[in-house]
Amino acid sequence: MRTILLVDDEQRMLDLIELFLIPHGFSCIKETSGKKAIEIIKKEKISLVLLDVMMPKMNGWEVCERIREFSDVPIIMLTARADKPDLVKGLDTGADDYITKPFDERELTARVNALLRRFPNNEKEVDVIVNGEFTLDRETYSLQYNNLKVQLTLKEFCIIEAMITRPQKTFTREELLQAAWDYNTYTDIRTIDSHIRNLRDKLKSTGFPIEEFLKTVWGIGYKWS
Repeated sequence: MRTILLVDDEQRMLDLIELFLIPHGFSCIKETSGKKAIEIIKKEKISLVLLDVMMPKMNGWEVCERIREFSDVPIIMLTARADKPDLVKGLDTGADDYITKPFDERELTARVNALLRRFPNNEKEVDVIVNGEFTLDRETYSLQYNNLKVQLTLKEFCIIEAMITRPQKTFTREELLQAAWDYNTYTDIRTIDSHIRNLRDKLKSTGFPIEEFLKTVWGIGYKWS
């Protein structure tokens, strides 16, 4: 599954674009801050960026220029203005395509798919993830905390990897089930609760204050705080 980073200061627009893309097999990360979006691209495997032009503090052109300093990830600029100077400016800063708001689902997905066909191998794979005192190694499926190795099952590793790489996101049990099995499964979603309980026990045994970080969001699921 390819991951698309959506960057727009309007949450409503982020939710709408995600609604368009998910049925076509894409995973979405939503961000309202250009600065935070840049950090996400440095840390995660992103296939394409949909970037709004008119944002506060750091506009889309500035964000695009910063991204181009270290990454060639495909970028589609989104704007409510159809002025030709804006189009030229977007392309000059390193954008690969330009979509004018409002747009419909068919136009958006067609542009995204066309651009991804031109960049089939743009994803940046990061084998080792460092998050504070945690180190996750995707090659060995291992986790270390304060240089102490935490023995995890494959499913436990996939669950904590999903949460640590997207801190503050509240994951539903269905999302964590998908992260652990990586395909549609008929496994009872309450299986996730058992894996979370085991993760808490294993991390607690290292002295880590797990209850401060691995939070239960009642009625929804879990998040890494």
